Amino acid sequence: MATGVDQDLAVQLTGLTKRFGERTVLDGLDLRIAPGEFVALLGRSGSGKSTLLRVLSGLDDEVDGDVHVSGPVAMAFQEPRLLPWRRVLRNVSLGLHRADAEQVARKALSEVGLATHEKAWPLTLSGGEAQRVSLARALVREPRLLLLDEPFGALDALTRLTMHRLVDELWQLHGPAVLLVTHDIDEALLLADRVLVLDSGRIVGEHRPPVGRPRRPAELTYLRSRILHNLGVTA
Repeated sequence: MATGVDQDLAVQLTGLTKRFGERTVLDGLDLRIAPGEFVALLGRSGSGKSTLLRVLSGLDDEVDGDVHVSGPVAMAFQEPRLLPWRRVLRNVSLGLHRADAEQVARKALSEVGLATHEKAWPLTLSGGEAQRVSLARALVREPRLLLLDEPFGALDALTRLTMHRLVDELWQLHGPAVLLVTHDIDEALLLADRVLVLDSGRIVGEHRPPVGRPRRPAELTYLRSRILHNLGVTA
């Protein structure tokens, strides 16, 4: 265990550096996420977002610096990544080694509004339904940290709004810390407690939307302009 680690934090990264050959993707990055905190991460392509998720999920440990992630971690991707040869219930309970795995999976499906779909095949689902199954599969693991890698990027606008409400409800119900990677500034501002901007492997902006929910886009105009500035976008 690294010195100075706060065991109460869900995530504590200190001086995180990741290199691919001579290219530095994460450059001395510091990050702390409190239990139950919802953090959104924005950044241009190549800024290091996906690499950071791989480190936090334990898929990449060849890094420099101190990495502390407390408790179970679950991840939902932009593509639901469901196994087409297994029905929905079996996809949700996959890898869940407990006697009541199917019961827990049914509860998760009910929470995402798919209680009647447990026997459906993945290829018969809409994009939004498949993403709901992906969320259910992540939540049955009772994660202390939930990683969301652009999970709404492939959805149409109306389905995306529905998914925003669902994720907010599930977060408040289960209480994990959440790190949402997205390219959508409005999505980040509507969902997160804290919005971070990553550029060249470093956090170059940190913004805190109003505490109350739901938030109105009109209340977020100033923060949106500041985030665009961090991203190098000028009017």
